[in-house]
Amino acid sequence: MAFIDEYFTRLGFNGEARADLATLKQLHLLHTCHIPFENLDVLLERPILLDDVHLFEKLVIARRGGYCYEQNGVFTRALRALGFTVQDLGARVVIANPPEMPPRTHRLSLITLADQQWLADVGFGGQTLSTPIVFTPDTVQHTPHGSYRLTESEEDYCLETLHDEGWQALYRFDLAHQYPADYLMANHFVSRWPDSHFRHHLLLAKMRPDGGKITLVNRRVTRHAPGLPAVTEQLASDDALYDCMVEECALSLTHPVHGVSREAFRVMMARLEPA
Repeated sequence: MAFIDEYFTRLGFNGEARADLATLKQLHLLHTCHIPFENLDVLLERPILLDDVHLFEKLVIARRGGYCYEQNGVFTRALRALGFTVQDLGARVVIANPPEMPPRTHRLSLITLADQQWLADVGFGGQTLSTPIVFTPDTVQHTPHGSYRLTESEEDYCLETLHDEGWQALYRFDLAHQYPADYLMANHFVSRWPDSHFRHHLLLAKMRPDGGKITLVNRRVTRHAPGLPAVTEQLASDDALYDCMVEECALSLTHPVHGVSREAFRVMMARLEPA
């Protein structure tokens, strides 16, 4: 159980873990508040490896973050170790209103507890669910970081979030089981395809236990506090951005394998498109 012990330390979880709803909700929230969503390795042209050994070393031991395949890979490994019933799913991201239906490039999961199912996802950037939601379409569900709902069509389901302008679709999915090979192929596509959004912008998001969050798009940082308008700031330099990631987002960048030096970070940022 060394993995579970180290994972619990990474999350600051010190309760009694059971395969129940209370544990699922607590681990889901703590994961999004302690392991940032980020795509640094894609921008650094490093391989994104999805096996258990590499994910454990990067996200848990090195205290880095990652994107959906890494985040949900670690999370579902922990859930299975605790005895949860987990179904791996794949989704088509539609948050940018694409003109045609995109491929399945997002990882999420369905958790079954007794006679009820829950949608769990700790890896969707600034719109990540901070707690699981019950798998019941057309029901508004409130999380510490926003309101969500599932809608159902003849072909699939859609996860939506509520903004000031109304409901926004995030991704569409069905209940077809996804195999590790499906994630390997999609991971290669989103990390290597020249037009992938992950290859042109630095993205980071981290939830806070009080319902706030911080998001980064290149040097543009947005801080969300509960009940207050979001505040956006354009950081003056790459060094200021590096410091923000380390100090405010608690992202460790000193690991001998998974770390990032300031010099390498500056070189990386020079290649990116403006936010």
